[in-house]
Amino acid sequence: MRAPKFWNLPPSQWTYRATVLSPLSKLYAAATARRLCKTNGIKLDIPVICIGNINAGGTGKTPTVMWLQEQLIAIGHNPHVVSRGFGGKLSGPVQVSSQIHDAQDVGDEPLLLSEISPVWIAKDRAAGALAAQQAGANIVLLDDGFQNPSVQKDISIIVVDAKQGFGNTKCLPAGPLREPVEVGLSRADFLLSLGSAQAQAHFINHWDKQISNIPHITGEVFPLPTGMPWQGTRVLAFAGIGHPDKFFATLRNLGADVVHGEALADHQPLTLALMSRLEQDASRLGAQLVTTEKDAVRLPEQFRRKVITLPVRLSVNQADTLKSALSDLFSAQDKATNT
Repeated sequence: MRAPKFWNLPPSQWTYRATVLSPLSKLYAAATARRLCKTNGIKLDIPVICIGNINAGGTGKTPTVMWLQEQLIAIGHNPHVVSRGFGGKLSGPVQVSSQIHDAQDVGDEPLLLSEISPVWIAKDRAAGALAAQQAGANIVLLDDGFQNPSVQKDISIIVVDAKQGFGNTKCLPAGPLREPVEVGLSRADFLLSLGSAQAQAHFINHWDKQISNIPHITGEVFPLPTGMPWQGTRVLAFAGIGHPDKFFATLRNLGADVVHGEALADHQPLTLALMSRLEQDASRLGAQLVTTEKDAVRLPEQFRRKVITLPVRLSVNQADTLKSALSDLFSAQDKATNT
């Protein structure tokens, strides 16, 4: 499913559809609030960092989790990621293995994240977090789950796309939000907005009142150098992510000639029929097939050598702020263990 365009119009441009759906939005927000009040959740013996969002998808959580995995490993920790495994058929808890599982089993994002550190998928987040702790994790990264109260969080980071912001400020289905902005930010410890300097300026200008009471960190996702001579290369790009146009723009910024961009639904299965059609289109256009890391793990085996992957990583501008919070978290954990 692609997000309708009216979701991301500013409040001053609310459409008839947003207005008509507003009563359902209030019901959705009320249901979320009731769910959050049901339980305080389990408390692990190790820290839990939740990387979540207020918007429904497409904010940059996966690059943020990857950044945290790498930062924690670099300072000697053993982070395990716990994910719902969206798009996978397994309920878990089960540790993800690229040797055993594919995207149909565990979802695409867990497969990608498991290349960095251990990942558990579990429809029951509490069971997944306990499994990670029992397996030797000394910190859990809860991928999504900000609106899930089953596990107590020590730090919650809300990720938002700086260009899209919080859309039309309405909850599903009239807008892109899982809960009202003020309600969600009141429970979070950090707000991480991702985008270019221009997008960040736009975000601050439009949302300064809503974000004034929470530490605000900025970052941007950059493509990794791969040695691929992108300049002038004709490509047929396809992406099943929250905002495929961002991927196409990245390729153009690298100098690639994007002769066609195929925008797929988020997590859309890459069937043999679809890939065969894209291969034929690319051949007709004299173009190379290119996709994202997240999409690449869903490719049928026979297409994995035919498609070039463009990996990206997050750069955090105020990285020391988050690193300091992580250090304080482990110091508090050590003191509690020794008393």
